Amino acid sequence: MGVEGGLLGRDAEQRQVRSLLGHARNGRGGALLVSGEPGIGKTSLLEAALAGATGMRQLRVDGYEAESTIPFAALQRLMIPLRAYAPSLPERHQHALRVAAGVADGPPPDRFLVGLGVLGMLAAAGEVEPVACAVDDAHLLDSESLDVLAFVARRLEAESAAIIFAGRHDAGLADQMAGVPELGLTGLAPESAIRLLRSSLPEVLDPAAAAQIVVATGGNPLALIDLASELSIKQLTESTFAAEPFPVGHRLEAFYLRRIRHLAPDLQQWLLIAAADSTGNVDLIRAAGQSLSLPDGAGDAAEAADLVELSPSVRFRHPLVRSAAYNAAQGGQRRRIHGALSAAAGRLGLIELEAWHAAKATLGTDPAVADRLERVADLAGRRGGFASRARVLAQASALTPQGGRKYARLVAAAEAALAAGAAQLAKSLLDDVAEDALDAVSQGRLISTRASIAIFTADPALMNGGANMLAAAELFHGHDATLEQNALIKAFEYTMPAERLAQGATLSELGRRMRKGAELHDGIAATILRALSAHILLPYDEAVPIMRTAVDAIAALDPESLLHYGTISVALTTALWDADARRECLERTAEAAREAGSLQLLETALWILSLAELKGGSPQRAAHYVEQVRELRRAIGYDAENVVNVALLAWFGAPRSQVEQIAEGARSMGFGGVHASGVAALAIRDLCEGLYNEAYASLKSLVDDPYLQVTPLEYPDFVEAAVRSDHLDEALGFVEYLEKLARANGSPWTAGVAQRSRALVDDARAEPYYQAAVATFAPTGIEIELARTHLLYGEWLRRTRRRRDAREQLRQAVEIFERIEASGFAQRARNELEAIGDHAPAAGQRSPLDLTAQQLTVARLAAAGNTNAEIGATMFLSVNTVDYHLRKVFQKLGVTSRRQLADRIHPPS
Repeated sequence: MGVEGGLLGRDAEQRQVRSLLGHARNGRGGALLVSGEPGIGKTSLLEAALAGATGMRQLRVDGYEAESTIPFAALQRLMIPLRAYAPSLPERHQHALRVAAGVADGPPPDRFLVGLGVLGMLAAAGEVEPVACAVDDAHLLDSESLDVLAFVARRLEAESAAIIFAGRHDAGLADQMAGVPELGLTGLAPESAIRLLRSSLPEVLDPAAAAQIVVATGGNPLALIDLASELSIKQLTESTFAAEPFPVGHRLEAFYLRRIRHLAPDLQQWLLIAAADSTGNVDLIRAAGQSLSLPDGAGDAAEAADLVELSPSVRFRHPLVRSAAYNAAQGGQRRRIHGALSAAAGRLGLIELEAWHAAKATLGTDPAVADRLERVADLAGRRGGFASRARVLAQASALTPQGGRKYARLVAAAEAALAAGAAQLAKSLLDDVAEDALDAVSQGRLISTRASIAIFTADPALMNGGANMLAAAELFHGHDATLEQNALIKAFEYTMPAERLAQGATLSELGRRMRKGAELHDGIAATILRALSAHILLPYDEAVPIMRTAVDAIAALDPESLLHYGTISVALTTALWDADARRECLERTAEAAREAGSLQLLETALWILSLAELKGGSPQRAAHYVEQVRELRRAIGYDAENVVNVALLAWFGAPRSQVEQIAEGARSMGFGGVHASGVAALAIRDLCEGLYNEAYASLKSLVDDPYLQVTPLEYPDFVEAAVRSDHLDEALGFVEYLEKLARANGSPWTAGVAQRSRALVDDARAEPYYQAAVATFAPTGIEIELARTHLLYGEWLRRTRRRRDAREQLRQAVEIFERIEASGFAQRARNELEAIGDHAPAAGQRSPLDLTAQQLTVARLAAAGNTNAEIGATMFLSVNTVDYHLRKVFQKLGVTSRRQLADRIHPPS
């Protein structure tokens, strides 16, 4: 569609692309997805962009169907010119890239860890010379490469690099490219389309006829050019009276098909080989052609016919030409060609292509070919290519005769799909499984995968998650002890989100089954199972040492083991009221997930940290973890605005109706734990506002139906609400229970709230209990409880008319509440100060920080002492981008050092 002087009718689009490249030259990276129907001009715009990318290092990669199930295939081709920059990366990024490329052994890397490596290489290369990357036919890229490149595209900020994607507009591509700006190409405007049509014709075409043709083709540039070369002026003029529109897409392919069928047989066969291969591998196409006795010059003839280009690889003039060449042959001919390509790929050592073409050459089932595909899937899995593994295993299953192995492969494919985050694909694969044909272990894996899908997709079936995992464990029994023990741990984990809404198995049944499973063989899983079963079944004082042993064992795990067992620590550390161990285990788990690039686990760990911080932590830290989840969502292309911690909303003053609506919505989906956290958080707000009857009613609904380690954390709040609403007798029993817990677990947290609660129910002798609680909390990091103790003590002192002493306690409370952003309690403490004639600083008196959410996260991490590299790893940004944001932060806040920044930010302690 090109004419001298550039592209006709694409001035605005070219300006947008030039702007992107111009920003990249000046150190402000970015990306763009150019989408549209076949022939609309995506490739032409891409090539024009590269032609105009003067002073930039140019990289290009095209998508090929034959590589679509070879993990990271396209990425490897794109990054070959930048290999010299790999040594500048952190070792874990280098290793991830090597494993993904299949040149090193190691745990399968998450695709986002590979993405950080690619981002680092682009940043390093951009320091030397700005980089322009062009990715054509993006819809045909292997899933891992597209995920990595989309991730990198979303994180380009302060790098001298730009990525331009071109692909057909479809839902799959749009989903994977979410978060990348999109430029949708439509047909040319009438004036430009007519100019293009007339400039492509040897003779003059009547203007009215030209206008009708433009309307009929929708201004599709390729349709206009190829019709001009295909039809005479007379045919074009006559065609304007036809009822059918001009061919675009598959109709335009028919023009190429007729042209190909007029070629010599040898040339047609060579084109079929090239079309069937699709990778453009000249050696492979030549080898297959030689095995079919084709003359060596067939490729040259195809190039002379303007159907392909041969340097440096075989490229069809347009994807529709390739489709026409492939569809010109009958099914038997195509299978014969794929068979020749498979044999040639085997001789060249191209294992994945050998299997792929062998599958295409197969009619019906073929166990041998299915086995080859499974080996390729295993290779993909070892390289971290879980999406490719899922697709190849599904293909292997299709080629496997009826029986257990056929469906076991589908289960394995679903497991891989879920590992890649493709939950709906996993579900659809399992829907095709004949469960009765599976052996016991495969049935257990199927049940386990379905339970995981329910959790992943927030399906109400998650309420049966624990029971389903128990069923899976029973199927594993006697076959695989490791699978059985891990399934039992998952049974507990999958019961927790539903809490009181869990169905299908009681907690007692779960506890007994875990106790039995712990005896299978020793190891960390057995230690955890003993602790969890003790937590459910034994009296608290007997369970404490068993739980402590498990917590100590989890704390001693290496990062790789934490990926499997780190998050379960929250139940045990919470049951022990050990806030320090809870935060440490979860932080280490998050760091292990971050190092491994396991973003699903990282998100889970950060969510748990956010929820945990509201009990025994601080609202500020809870908000900080939520913001990290949002940053994570942005990195992988999800809508970060949908990240909501309902309890945190209540703490930060969201409208009560909004909190209740979200909590009820969570409950309707089976998330009983989320609902309960919202109810408890609203009760906290009621305590802040002096609405003690309301707080009592809300909390009573929870304490009357206690749930494992969760509900005891509500007991101190219930004591306060009950005392203040004239239910002293009820409060006494809970105070005694807290004191019993404190004696059993030795936790300062439990001891402090027990002492404070005793002060509330024994008003006449309250002071020594308040003083003891302050002394207990002071050396800990449990700031919210320390501040609440200062507040209650100050209120008691004010009621006893000891204003000076009251002022001291209340001022300390205000200072802590403000620092940890517990604004509701801060206001309650200020109200108390005003009652004794004192004037505390007004809420929000500090000047607000004029920072974006991303800048605030960077600032908080920097103020907490993290290096730029550590911040980049936490936020999935390059060091360049972190440095850029920090410069902005320093400029906006008027600070010149990280110490000054810490004074302004008040980072989490």
